[in-house]
Amino acid sequence: MKVETSTTATTAATTTSLHDNQTAGPENAAGNLRNARVLAVCQGLFTCAISIDLTLTALTGYQLAPDKALATLPFALITVAGALVTWFAAFLIQRIGRRRSFALGALIGAGGGFISVWAVFQAHFWAFCIGTAAVGVFQAFAQYYRLAAADAVAPMFKSRAIATVLTGGVIAAIAGPALAAWSRDLFPLAMFAGAYLMVALLSLISVVVLLFFYRDSLVIAATATVSAAPVAARGLGKIARQPVFIAALANNVAGSVVMMFIMTAAPLAAVACHHGIDDGANIIQWHLVGMFAPSFFTGHLIKRCGLGPVLLAGIALNAACALIAVSSTSLPAFYVALLCLGIGWNFMFVGGTTLLAQSYAPSERAKTQGLSEFLRYAATAVATLAAGPLLQAYGWATLNAAIVPILLLCVVANCYWMFAERQNSRTQAGAAQ
Repeated sequence: MKVETSTTATTAATTTSLHDNQTAGPENAAGNLRNARVLAVCQGLFTCAISIDLTLTALTGYQLAPDKALATLPFALITVAGALVTWFAAFLIQRIGRRRSFALGALIGAGGGFISVWAVFQAHFWAFCIGTAAVGVFQAFAQYYRLAAADAVAPMFKSRAIATVLTGGVIAAIAGPALAAWSRDLFPLAMFAGAYLMVALLSLISVVVLLFFYRDSLVIAATATVSAAPVAARGLGKIARQPVFIAALANNVAGSVVMMFIMTAAPLAAVACHHGIDDGANIIQWHLVGMFAPSFFTGHLIKRCGLGPVLLAGIALNAACALIAVSSTSLPAFYVALLCLGIGWNFMFVGGTTLLAQSYAPSERAKTQGLSEFLRYAATAVATLAAGPLLQAYGWATLNAAIVPILLLCVVANCYWMFAERQNSRTQAGAAQ
């Protein structure tokens, strides 16, 4: 069977949507750079909001749940709602443009924050679930920020554009958990209600930033040169069989599944190991720093060392997280393990997104991105739903050991893509001679 690589994607359909039919020229470079910076700000606001949920929702769920086995359900619904909405979001973005779609997602997130505030005041578990699900809708739209930045730049700048957007999460990674700790007692009669008010306000600020500062931009094809004659868009099956898409999906899915599986359980595991609630919040804060701080250099690292080595390094860091967590339940072990988990996720996520952006032509963007994000969210939803019950049934060490087979499958997918790329390069070199 003939192997398709990212090179085959470069000759595929180049017809763009209504919002992508501008001419790609130097005059658009400044606007695209400005958009990346605006998206970095929006990423920061979103990350700050979602980090509050990541820090406190499992604990709030435990406080409100009629059955303690349901404690992580509100947390999991963030991912479940994201999985259900992400496919729809891709096509809505293509239909009405990124600016209005992103603003709509942030507005829904604000609604979710306000619902969560009411639910905490009323001690209403199921209303709280609705609120966190609405924040999941916000997350589904916000996950396209990095792809919007990648689509608007030339191939050699895609990793850097993705990393630029993710740098917005660095300050938020520090400020979010700190804001959660400060605001959780804002209303003495309703612990945690103030934190969810912060989620609502940060989401509303995102709406304002997107509507006033972001502008829809064109999609630049996966190569610098594009055939003048449009070619029919390929089917999803053909796109999904490319080694570059398989590797992209493996890194995005495995990285997110492993990260959410361990992060969901970490605050509860820390408390179960006789560490304090504040320790659980600080562990997540340290983890979030690991997730986003490397974005300042991940793009440069990929350019210097190559995409394959950076992806494999990310997998190795996730494996190190499992090894450290299995070896010790001390507070320093939690910090180091979750830091490794965050950095590993960053390498896999930036690298996987770069591969994804190389796997489709502009006219194939919505369905390819939608498929990838849906599968990633669906798998992550299963992981977050399973984290609480599995932690309760088998313990923290077993939870970490369970991620190793997932990481091994990701290694296989990366090796398959790298082998296909080398074969393609040899074929092109032979044809040139």
